[in-house]
Amino acid sequence: MDENQEQSNLEMGAQAFSKQSHQFWTLQVAGWLGYAVFVFAAIIRPQFDDVNFNFSGQLINLIIETMCGFFLSYLQWLFIQKVVHLPLKITLLLSFISAAFLGLLYNIIKLSVYKVIVYQQQWNEAWNMLEFGGWLLFSLTTMFAWTSIFFIMLYNTKLQKEHEMLLRAQTSAKDAQLQMLRYQLNPHFMFNTMNAISTLIYKYENDKANEMLDKLCEFFRYTLDQNEKSQTTLQKELELLDLYVSIEKVRFVERLTINMDISENVLDCQVPSMLLQPLVENSIKYAIEPRKKAGFITISAKKVNERVLIDVIDNGNGNNEKVTHGLGNGLGIGMSNTKARLDAMFNGDYEFNIANNNDNGTTVTISIPLRS
Repeated sequence: MDENQEQSNLEMGAQAFSKQSHQFWTLQVAGWLGYAVFVFAAIIRPQFDDVNFNFSGQLINLIIETMCGFFLSYLQWLFIQKVVHLPLKITLLLSFISAAFLGLLYNIIKLSVYKVIVYQQQWNEAWNMLEFGGWLLFSLTTMFAWTSIFFIMLYNTKLQKEHEMLLRAQTSAKDAQLQMLRYQLNPHFMFNTMNAISTLIYKYENDKANEMLDKLCEFFRYTLDQNEKSQTTLQKELELLDLYVSIEKVRFVERLTINMDISENVLDCQVPSMLLQPLVENSIKYAIEPRKKAGFITISAKKVNERVLIDVIDNGNGNNEKVTHGLGNGLGIGMSNTKARLDAMFNGDYEFNIANNNDNGTTVTISIPLRS
């Protein structure tokens, strides 16, 4: 994992922790205020008509009872945070054992404070099982309710984190696959170019060979500056293609003409790195190189219904090997590699077609989603 990825994970973790902490405290404060209002309305308010009613004692008791419950539920929150990473059954078992213990403790505190403040008795004076049991049922229900809420919150957060980790792992695997396919193009391109340079040297066209070698160095320098990313923008891809075309023009000079028809609204579109170079290389091999006359290759890109439509058109004989083999294995490394990278990047949401232009050239058409 690189430094940027690690920093991103830390930031995401901090944001998740902050959001969860905010949710907890909002729920904690609102929940116990609601508890106090409920107890006041259901238990204290009906006693107002009682002659012996101790309003101040009841109010103080309610405040202490609520604050103790607030503190004990906070302890339960901390405990569940510690055990939520254990297997589900163990987490549930430990959480509700803890809830039962805290419920019992909460019941003892409530009953003791009630005896001391409301009736001015000793904290354990005049306890009976019926009274203790009635209070205990309410105390346990309260703690079990909070435990259930906390467990759902924390376990849901755990599942979200695991899902995010899975998505990141899938993304990393996809990037690795794209990068591997990207690296496969380099030796393929290098072999073809060095073979062309060798041919120029064999023909004693040393100046052209030297110029072509310089252009080749410039091409690879550019790819290194781009950090050999598996994805890039169409604009960057066109810049890279321009360097490649400058290499080929050393060989073909006036025999090779490149026409561009690119809409500005697709320049920021995300595409696999080196998407166009293998297509243009294939057109040069089958449409330009066999001809003695001048040939052209037209590259167009436009937006159609939230997709990007890319065409690479040449004026070859329209009956070459790439069409004869259709979309099969006969496409060669460059073309099959392009299909594989499109499939990896867009999960099958792409179109790749090759067609004759009425025996006057070939058109390669690519349709991909518009991702800026």
